[in-house]
Amino acid sequence: MDLFEHAGQKEQASQAPMAERMRPRSLSEFVGQEHVTGEGRFLRRAIESDQVPSLILWGPPGTGKTTLAQIIARSTGASFESVSAVLSGVKDIRETVARAQDRWKLHRKRTFLFVDEIHRFNKAQQDALLPHVEKGTVTLIGATTENPSFEVNAALLSRCRVVTLRGLEEDELVPLLRRAVADERGLGGRVEVDDDALTFLAGTAGGDARKALTALEVAAAHGGTRVDRKSAEEALQQKMLLYDKGGEEHYNVISAFIKSMRGSDVDGALYWMVRMLEAGEDPLFIIRRMVIFASEDIGNADPRALGVAVDALQAFQLMGLPEGTLPLTQAVTYLALAPKSNAVITAYMAAREAVTNEGALPVPLHLRNAPTKLMKSLGYGGGYKYPHNFEGNYVPEDYLPEALQARHFYTPSRNGEEAELADRYEAIQRQLAERSREPGEEG
Repeated sequence: MDLFEHAGQKEQASQAPMAERMRPRSLSEFVGQEHVTGEGRFLRRAIESDQVPSLILWGPPGTGKTTLAQIIARSTGASFESVSAVLSGVKDIRETVARAQDRWKLHRKRTFLFVDEIHRFNKAQQDALLPHVEKGTVTLIGATTENPSFEVNAALLSRCRVVTLRGLEEDELVPLLRRAVADERGLGGRVEVDDDALTFLAGTAGGDARKALTALEVAAAHGGTRVDRKSAEEALQQKMLLYDKGGEEHYNVISAFIKSMRGSDVDGALYWMVRMLEAGEDPLFIIRRMVIFASEDIGNADPRALGVAVDALQAFQLMGLPEGTLPLTQAVTYLALAPKSNAVITAYMAAREAVTNEGALPVPLHLRNAPTKLMKSLGYGGGYKYPHNFEGNYVPEDYLPEALQARHFYTPSRNGEEAELADRYEAIQRQLAERSREPGEEG
């Protein structure tokens, strides 16, 4: 690196956002996560003994995943390589691994490979990491806002220790902000910030240190030489919503939305829907969940519910925002107050279990297609009774494989309009039972 390049890097660092400039350089500067970094805790002991295994750091944004990875590499004297799962592919992994192999051969120096947003790696990319983690060519540190049980394949997950990080408390963020006010990497004491302003800024962050520092930087830029509570509020205009579209809170809020509709709480459903929309969630994601809900939780108790949800989808696509919030609201209120039945998904799961457990049972001869004379001579299609030739367009018949003829998958509820289907279902079952008792009748 020449003198001009070094000077350019220093200037670039000074222009970085304050959240980046204030990134902790050691565990002593690291805020929060005492359950893993406190004295005697797992991660601190692993760092101090230079025996850090491959890790998956799981937690909300701004809780220190990237910072911890850098502190680990710095504290152990290892090299630090970083890739983003959004921007990198298998080729980048191979090049990084090759450098790690050379580094070990020439200098006996370990390499920590930090993969940001590892949940965005597909199966092939995760598989490409696996042998190098297994051999110890690299020590993997993956960062994810998603539950690794669902997003990291089992083979890779079994070779890593999962470390769960939590959102930071307000009383942890306030000292962090106070340090940024005084530190030369931050405001360097050039701006005075009142305590109630710091408390307000910490409260807007939703447990995210990066958001808290960014909020402080914005408030200082707009507040002159002194930032009080009022100027902090004016600078930020409104409290940031705790809602990360790619993280765990995303799933918490959509879960609350679905459960409110399922519980017929229209007010709760409206609140969680608006919470998502105001936080910038894709409205189409919300509507798709409503379409699923219409079948899964309402089904035939109100067959119109599915149409209402699909109509809301089409109306939104036609109207867009902000007017599109009206068909969303109309659909949510309808779905929340509709009679409920989970008979549809229960029926599917019961039938799926039969298919999984019993395998591919043979199709009964009378139900088979018989396009050729040979097939007909073998009995294909023989004895089939065409329902439209019988009164009421129904005739008792067996339509399941012989091994499953006593099985029932669909159990209609007595809720809403599904009660009519329940009556018809029971009438059909009675006719089937009567037929089985008739002498001389084939099974």
